[in-house]
Amino acid sequence: MQTVWKETELEYAFLFTLRKVNSIKVAGFKPFFNDLPVDPYIKGNYRLRRLSRFIVSEEKLIKLPHGYLFQSKEYNPLVGDIKREFAELDDALIKLDIFKNLVLAFVDSCKIHPEAEIGVHQIRTTCSPHNLGNPAPEGIHSDGTDFIGIFSVDRENIQGGETHLYTAKKEKPIFNKILHPGELLLVNDHEFFHFTTPIKPLTDAPGTRDVFVLTSPSLLSE
Repeated sequence: MQTVWKETELEYAFLFTLRKVNSIKVAGFKPFFNDLPVDPYIKGNYRLRRLSRFIVSEEKLIKLPHGYLFQSKEYNPLVGDIKREFAELDDALIKLDIFKNLVLAFVDSCKIHPEAEIGVHQIRTTCSPHNLGNPAPEGIHSDGTDFIGIFSVDRENIQGGETHLYTAKKEKPIFNKILHPGELLLVNDHEFFHFTTPIKPLTDAPGTRDVFVLTSPSLLSE
C-alpha cells in the first residue's frame, strides 16, 4: 500500500492511498458490466454507466432514492451545469458481499462519517481499432466532492488507461499508475486533480476498461 499523509491542526488526513482489496474477487463483478446503458451525455457511445447512492449504517448498506448528478462547470467543463440522470445499479449486484466489501473499504479507508452519502458509479469505457476510449473526457479535473475511490475491476485487450494525480493542472503528475484489477486508489479531492489517459486495443479486437468510482458526498440530489 502506498499512502501519503499530511498533518492538520486536529488530525492526520490522508492525501491519497493505493491498496489491494484482498476480500474482493473481481470475477463476481464482471457479468454486471455486460449490460450497462450508454452514457447519453458523452459523444461517441464509448462510455457506459450506472449510478446509485448509499449510506452505511452499522456495517449495512442502505440504498437511497434515485437522484440526479450535478456538477458545476467549475469542476466539469464538459458536462457541468447539467442535471444528469443514470440508471441505478443492478439490485443483484448490490446484494453481493463483494459489493458491500468495496463500499466498506472506501468508507473505512477515508474515515467517512456514517451518515455521509456515497455515490457509486459503475463505468465501462470501450475502444476499438478505429476509436480510442477516453475514461476522462473532461480532462484533468477534480470532482467537487471530498473523497474519491477508483476501483479497477477489469482490463480486457487494452493499453493505456493510466491514472494520474496532480497538485495543479499545469504541473507534472505526482502519481501515475495503471490500476490493475483489485486495486483501489483513494484520493482527497480537495488536494488533487486527477485524470486517466485514453485506452486503445492491444489487438484488432475491441477493448474494455471496467471500474467503480466512489465519491463522498455523492453529488446527487432528488
